[in-house]
Order: sequence, then C-alpha cells, then structure tokens
Amino acid sequence: MRILDPHIHMTSRTTDDYERMAAAGVRAVVEPAFWLGQPRTNPGSFTDYFDSLVGWEPFRASQFGIRHHATIALNPKEANDPRCREVLGLLPRYLEKDGVVAVGEVGYDSMTPEEDEVFAAQLALAIEHELPALVHTPHRDKARGTRRSLAVVAESGIDPGRVVLDHLNEVTVGLVRDTGCWLGFSIYPDTKMSPPRMVRILQQYGLERMLVNSAADWGRSDPLLTRATADAMLEAGFTEDDVDRVMWRNPVEFYGQSGRLDVSAVAETGATFAGNSIQRGGS
Repeated sequence: MRILDPHIHMTSRTTDDYERMAAAGVRAVVEPAFWLGQPRTNPGSFTDYFDSLVGWEPFRASQFGIRHHATIALNPKEANDPRCREVLGLLPRYLEKDGVVAVGEVGYDSMTPEEDEVFAAQLALAIEHELPALVHTPHRDKARGTRRSLAVVAESGIDPGRVVLDHLNEVTVGLVRDTGCWLGFSIYPDTKMSPPRMVRILQQYGLERMLVNSAADWGRSDPLLTRATADAMLEAGFTEDDVDRVMWRNPVEFYGQSGRLDVSAVAETGATFAGNSIQRGGS
C-alpha cells in the first residue's frame, strides 16, 4: 500500500511518527503552512518557519524514506493580525521554491473582512504563480463558510480544478461535489472525520477528486489515520485499486498540477530509511 498524506503538519510531529508512518505505507506528505498555536509577533518569524518547511523538514522526512513537500501562505487565523499582513509581501519568493506545490492554507477562520481580503489576495498569487490552492474551511458555521469560500474561489477566476476545499464533512460535501473543486477530508479524532464516516462518504459520493488526510498537528491527532481509513475501505469492500486511487493517485494528480511534485523515487518502491538517528544541536 502506498499513501501520500496531502495535509499533515510534520513540524509538530516527532521522528518516531515519521518511522511509524513509513512502516504503515506513507511514502510522501504535503505540509501546509499553519498557525503554530500562539500568535507570531513579526514577519521575521514567518520567514524562519517557511525556511524550515522548505529546508529542514524535507531533510528530516528523507531520513525515513518519505518525500516531503509544502504549501505556503498566511493562514486564515493570522490574517486578522495587522502585525502579520507584511507576510503577503514575503510569499512570492517562497512560492517559487521547488518543493512548494500549492498556496495554502488559505480561507476562513472567523469569516472576517480581513480574512476576505487576504483570501482573495492569496488566490491571486496562486494564479500568478500557476499553483493549486489549499482552502481551509472554518471549524464553526461550516456550511456558511464553505459557501462563502466557494464564492471567493469563483470570483477569483482560478480554475476550480486547481482548488481543494479541505476539512469537509457530511454537511458540506454536497455543496462542493459538483463545483469542479477537489474535496478534502481530515481524519482527526473527536473534531473532524473518522474512518467509518469517511468510508460512508466515499460509498455515497464516489472516489473522484477525493483527498483524505490526517491533518495531524500539535493537538490530539494521529498521523496513521490515513492508513486506518485505507484499511476501513478494504474492510467495506473497496478494492486495492480504489484505495490506491484515493490515497495515492488522487493527491498526486492534484498537487502534480504544480509541476513540482516529485514522488518518482518513492512511487514504486517501499519506503526505506537510514537506521542512524538524526544529529541534533545543543548540549
């Protein structure tokens, strides 16, 4: 089994997680830029963070045979902080990096006018840099937030086939299904989707343009829930080819639109990693 997790925040995970993921069949990941849990106080902190996403984290993943890519953006939550607005000026240089395969996460947190402005500006950057866009639908008032996200996408002029609306559920999947956008689902304990719920959605809506991710981060989450969902699909009667489509070929097709996704070294062979530990700085 081969898995590309299309949305996982490995900055917040340990090397033990990478090892377990490799053993479970995860061969590649895409890590979106996100809120770190407390406010950043100046644009320079974003520079350091973005540098780690395109430098250190791909190296760390490579020690376990996993190919790492990133998406870069000013996240919706910090779009409301005037101290962070200068980050929009920093984005173009990162959106030209080889390992950056989309603009994201963009979208909504609280659906403020500031979020409207930053969302639209970053979709314009996606068009300018010929990149797909990863849209974060809000955790609260999801149906209204999803409709509003779709309206902004339509107004931007971006090809809907280059957009994924993430964190969907049973309430919002129908709103997105016929728009031409891709559909993202986060398998995340308690607050998002579970493997059985995801299987039921796949049974009802089919496999086309479906992306399944773990969204694992600082919170109570599990980077192996993509594999758990794959196993649940098999138990429910989906074929191995169905699983490969959802867990590998779909995310490869979506992020491959960037022209920068490089999974050739891991696509046909099982993940391997060096047995030696990563050297760390400090005393």
